[in-house]
Amino acid sequence: MELEEMQTTWSQLSDQLEHQKKLTNTLIMEMTKQRYRSKIGILSRYEGLGAVICFAAAILLMLQFQKLDTWYLMASGVFTVGYIILLPVAVLRSINAMKSIDLINNTYKDTLIAYAKKQKQFLRTQRIGIYLNFILLAVSLPVVVKVFKGDDIFVTNTELLYGYIPFMVIFLVLFSKWGYTKYRNVTDSASEILKDLEDGSRQI
Repeated sequence: MELEEMQTTWSQLSDQLEHQKKLTNTLIMEMTKQRYRSKIGILSRYEGLGAVICFAAAILLMLQFQKLDTWYLMASGVFTVGYIILLPVAVLRSINAMKSIDLINNTYKDTLIAYAKKQKQFLRTQRIGIYLNFILLAVSLPVVVKVFKGDDIFVTNTELLYGYIPFMVIFLVLFSKWGYTKYRNVTDSASEILKDLEDGSRQI
């Protein structure tokens, strides 16, 4: 085989190998993208269901808002409705921000930086929600009792307030710790999926 023919053959093989490498890289990226979105999708499903429940409760309370006939009940009602609308929206937006990271066009470094930032925002939103849940715990009870039983708990049934709150605080602490740990594990798993991109690219 002449030298020129060998060079031509070698050039063709190099082009084929380069093309194969690009296809493999694209396949790895697509598979990683699917795995990543599937992991973040776990958060979307849980929080999406929670948001539907919160929005339905907010609509129900707004329809019964006229029953809140004192300033403190109205203030409690406004806080309760605002909270169960705004917090789910904030959480869903933070999840969508993680889901929308461009894995294809971003560099490996930029992807990890973007994800770390979005993960931090999501977990911070969760922590804020946990702290506000303790306020909601106390504020929402008088609203619920007034709307569904017609009683002003501060006037007719204060012992329920004192008996309910300690029990619910214990439950909320345990549930919040469990839920936050689960969410942290899910987001850490998503981070590991992204880190696999570098290992996959090195093997090619």
